Amino acid sequence: MTTVSLRKQNTRLPPEVNRVLYVRNLPFNITSEEMYDIFGKYGAIRQIRIGCNKDTKGTAFVVYEDIYDAKQAVDHLSGFNVANRYLIVLYYQHAKMSKKFDQKKNEEEVAKLQEKYGVSTKDK
Repeated sequence: MTTVSLRKQNTRLPPEVNRVLYVRNLPFNITSEEMYDIFGKYGAIRQIRIGCNKDTKGTAFVVYEDIYDAKQAVDHLSGFNVANRYLIVLYYQHAKMSKKFDQKKNEEEVAKLQEKYGVSTKDK
């Protein structure tokens, strides 16, 4: 009901608000059905992607059909307790996520160059 009132008022949303949510601190054994039960209460969901690799376990992306539904989910589910873990629900920000991956790529490139030219960063 609050979503409808937000739309009627034509409220201006902050620039970081979008339909894609990044969820952290999930239980490793959570199922997609449980995710739909938790996040589906706030609106129609287009897609849920749960991390399954070593690096992505405990994280997920939730894509809503409507931006106001995503805002409702963030407002209500940040800090929500699931299996004795408190969820961290954030708006997905491409620029911040790509910086993390660029940093990893740069570190790997530096390591390759150090190996190629026999440079060591260890103190002698």
